[in-house]
Amino acid sequence: MKEIPIHSPRALLRRYLAAGYALFIAYASLSPFSGWQEQGLAFSAVLAAPLMQTYTPFDATANLLAYLPFGLLLGLSLRAHFGAALSVLLATLGGAALSATMEYAQMYLPPRTSSNLDLLTNGIGSLAGGLLAASIAPPARFAMHHGLWRTPLLHSHEGADFGLALVALWIFAQINPSLPMLGNVFISEVARAPFAAEQPEPFNWLESAAVSLNLLMLGLLLLTLLRERRHAAGAMLAVLCAVALAKFVAAAALLKSWALLLWLNSEAMLGIFSGVLLLTAASWLPLARQLWFMGGVALAYLVLAHLVLESGAPSAAMRLYHWHYGHLLNYNGLSQTAALAFPLLLLGYLWRIAARRA
Repeated sequence: MKEIPIHSPRALLRRYLAAGYALFIAYASLSPFSGWQEQGLAFSAVLAAPLMQTYTPFDATANLLAYLPFGLLLGLSLRAHFGAALSVLLATLGGAALSATMEYAQMYLPPRTSSNLDLLTNGIGSLAGGLLAASIAPPARFAMHHGLWRTPLLHSHEGADFGLALVALWIFAQINPSLPMLGNVFISEVARAPFAAEQPEPFNWLESAAVSLNLLMLGLLLLTLLRERRHAAGAMLAVLCAVALAKFVAAAALLKSWALLLWLNSEAMLGIFSGVLLLTAASWLPLARQLWFMGGVALAYLVLAHLVLESGAPSAAMRLYHWHYGHLLNYNGLSQTAALAFPLLLLGYLWRIAARRA
């Protein structure tokens, strides 16, 4: 029997996630975006170089795993319009094209090394992601289950998919274990003289305020997405528990043993407590008031994070890690950029909702 593609009007979320992940790859591949210069290299020479010249098992595994989610998200987006075989082919070609673009651009960055093995492993990762997308479920069943959970939970306005993508962006920005829980200032361990008494750090009330505002942005976003207030409370609790678990697992895998729980500090606990109280009060406001309140919270967070608090450089937290791969520095910079871009994108989401209501 001929397979019928998923013609779902709700494929926007998959497109947003695929486009966002492509931007993540570009950031990680081209960071720090400085020092561009011609090095006299030809891309054909890179492709014709011995395949194992710059090979390390870690790089090959990291490149494969980095492009697997992109192939998955792109494959799911393509499944809304094409059959399984064509979706897998296009997802693989899309991942290979993105990888080739990044490898070509890296030829103009002296700190970076272009590699044909990177291109190969990235293509394999995209292929694996495309195959996973094609095998998740038959098209009709996939669309049916998608509608069963979405219709009773979410509002049907056009910005809902963009709002869900913003929730995913917020979660990604918070998983980094070198950032406090819901905070935006990198944790750094100051070197002390041997045998010197450890001086307690002063309590930072502004960091607690940033945590409260961060929690309010997420909570108000969920209130505009979910039909019932009780669903928003459950979703908020689930997201916070998932972030805390992910931060703990990431800290156990990446950080030194003494830094395992540095992300769980007193400023974050006070900020979460006060943020929950404010969010509970805001949940009883009408939707129009909630939108105005969310806009004010996003603007306040932008001012506090960009102009008042010193976020520090991504390298400030590198001493916490027991790994020494340069990928971690790029990851720190990427998570910081995502955390600071979230309120700006949230204001764009608010503008879209306000325009629809008008």
